[in-house]
Amino acid sequence: MKQDFAAMVLGGTGQVGGAAVAELLAIPQCREVVMVTRKPVAARSRVRSVVLDTSAADFAGRITALAREVLSQGPVSAVSCVGVGSGSMHWSEEELKRLECGVVGAFARGCHDAGITQFCLLSAVGSTARSRFRYVRVMGMKEDAVRGIGFSRLAIFRPGIIVGNAHTPTWVGWLASLVPGPFGKIDQRILGRSIAAEIALHSREAGEVTLENAAMKKLAAQLKA
Repeated sequence: MKQDFAAMVLGGTGQVGGAAVAELLAIPQCREVVMVTRKPVAARSRVRSVVLDTSAADFAGRITALAREVLSQGPVSAVSCVGVGSGSMHWSEEELKRLECGVVGAFARGCHDAGITQFCLLSAVGSTARSRFRYVRVMGMKEDAVRGIGFSRLAIFRPGIIVGNAHTPTWVGWLASLVPGPFGKIDQRILGRSIAAEIALHSREAGEVTLENAAMKKLAAQLKA
């Protein structure tokens, strides 16, 4: 972390996104967090809110223009923490795809076209486009869409059951403590810290990395250390 950096974040007003933003701001070398939002958010030091219509045909182009402006000040990484939480069970597959693949894909393309080389993507454990489960299948489609864009560094975060999250009932968090491995629980603060650590410590590396619960906890500990 010898050089300062900025992060462009989609989904930063959500539970996990908010945790990631907080962890990024805790790093002195983070010069700015640019949050792409649909509505204005409260002003904070080193946080810039840019309101854009994510359904607009020129959304990707607007992201490109914004990313180029942020890049003119120094290194920038991009993060998508988009997710619908517990509401996903009420969404159709087409609705999920419009958000998870369409909006996230447009954001990623805009960032890549501007020259951003590192992208952090929030997904879910077990994600694959071949799954017979709707949500897991759409998450896999999202991963494939972003993977195909061609970032030099792509980090895919696949948490199990996220605890400390308003969308996760207390009893689910308790049950998750009985589940070992990648399908078990992870605190959203640890998840957010692992995203911040990926940006702060690994932005110059190349290749794709997929992180499940254990790997995210290890990565978060690197930042804490």
